[in-house]
Amino acid sequence: MGEQALDVRDFTDVTDYLTPVDHVFVRAHLGVPDLDPGFWSLSVEGLVEQPLRLGLDDVLALPARRFTAFHECFGNPFAPEVPTRAVANLRWTGFDLSALLDRAVPLAAARHVWFEGADTGSFDGVDGLSYVKDLPLETARRDVFLAYEMNGEPLTARHGHPLRTVVPRMFGTNSVKWLTRIVLAEERPDHMFTTRFYTRVHPGESTARPVRAVDVGSKILSPRDGERLPGEAVELVGRAWSVGEVVSLDVSVDDGPWRPAALEPLGPDPAWQPFTLTLRLPPGRHRVRARATDRDGRVQPPPGARNSVHEITVTVGGAAAGA
Repeated sequence: MGEQALDVRDFTDVTDYLTPVDHVFVRAHLGVPDLDPGFWSLSVEGLVEQPLRLGLDDVLALPARRFTAFHECFGNPFAPEVPTRAVANLRWTGFDLSALLDRAVPLAAARHVWFEGADTGSFDGVDGLSYVKDLPLETARRDVFLAYEMNGEPLTARHGHPLRTVVPRMFGTNSVKWLTRIVLAEERPDHMFTTRFYTRVHPGESTARPVRAVDVGSKILSPRDGERLPGEAVELVGRAWSVGEVVSLDVSVDDGPWRPAALEPLGPDPAWQPFTLTLRLPPGRHRVRARATDRDGRVQPPPGARNSVHEITVTVGGAAAGA
């Protein structure tokens, strides 16, 4: 988002378990680079015993695995507390970063891993930027996945072709697209997208931390916000997600009591969890809210936070209530 952001639309008002690629949000602060896969390469460098440079054929020859994971945009770095709820659920194909780190052999002094994309440009008045993110070495070794397919098809140019990072359970800002460099270093990079933007102060704390682990969240996908419904029986459909399992999803209508929805348990993959609830709503205008609670006891907060309870307004029958 911001001055050079590409495509800030949110297409996630669809009820597919896997989000169709054409419906996945796109965020590109520095624009989409024009890469020729035949000339693309990935380097692993810095504090390593064996620097690496791989072409696309080298990458595709590595043993692959697949998993499904939700993917959430943190939102506008200029407005970090404004809810965005741009989220998708995707089937990724690729390999673990650890496969490359094992070959490169990090030196004892290496503490952090920097990821740099091929997208370059200007942002917030600064020229000559590239998109860079970082993670502690042990976190990166454990959690980072390098993907070249989304939902069984090669990545599109908009979504990071030919290779991108995917960091399940972390906000999408950490999943660098158009990956070209992996650098092992002793310190974090002092960069616009690592120490200036995408940091936040958590409640009860005074020091800003990098935006990494996702918040507990939910989104009502059907009916849509503002929809006019023909009858009183309403089938509510939505999705919930968090760092770990969401253990309950509650719904409130017109500030009434919270009632439990049917929530699918979390499977072996870090995917989102569908929920449903059948409501009977009398004619008129109604406000419907969804609130998720995860296994660590985190609950979606009231309005005013970026992951506040999700709310839609629907009208049943003819005129809205009070009209």
